[in-house]
Amino acid sequence: MKLAVLFSGGKDSMLAAWLAKKEGYELSCLVSMASKNKESFMFHTPSINKVKSQAKVMNLPLILQETAGVKEEELADLEKALLEAKKKYGIEGVVTGAVESVYQSSRVQKICNKLELECFNPLWQKGQVEILQDLIREGFDVVVVGVFAYPLNESFLGRKIDKKFILEMLDLYGRFKISPAGEGGEFESFVLNCPLFERGLVVSKFEDFGEGNSWRRELEVSDE
Repeated sequence: MKLAVLFSGGKDSMLAAWLAKKEGYELSCLVSMASKNKESFMFHTPSINKVKSQAKVMNLPLILQETAGVKEEELADLEKALLEAKKKYGIEGVVTGAVESVYQSSRVQKICNKLELECFNPLWQKGQVEILQDLIREGFDVVVVGVFAYPLNESFLGRKIDKKFILEMLDLYGRFKISPAGEGGEFESFVLNCPLFERGLVVSKFEDFGEGNSWRRELEVSDE
């Protein structure tokens, strides 16, 4: 079955895509939403334009759909992008990185029903620590590109998701109830390498923006 990947460039959508491929599904294209609203209810925003570099090393076509990011109205833009994927690449389904958000998963499912597409959520209700461990076990190179909750701060930008990171996030969960995998929107990530890549990406330049406990890192990346 041919699938489009609802793709942010972060750990969840990339891991979901990899798990779908391991199950024998064909990844036909990536669909990414570039939201002008950094507080979008639906779509990841830090470093979204860098998905072009990821698509290149994945050797997959990319549909990058702009959206104003207005709540609910942004769903029409997602529907437009998935319809284009269906017409252009013959997709029969969509794979997402949804883990706990009923708001997001239910809306994607509704659009898929309308377009007569299957919807796959390989990470749905999976344990957050298990997701982080899967990333390490499967050889993912993932860095933090945004933090949005106390006590996370600028020092977390650029951190790699490794065993030390997991232990630290578990400690923060115990003390501050920070979701270990960032499912409460506490942090966002970007994948520099994984089994879906023909070659890895390297950060050639970056710039940080923010204050207090809300920071984002804009990356410049290139092929290794």
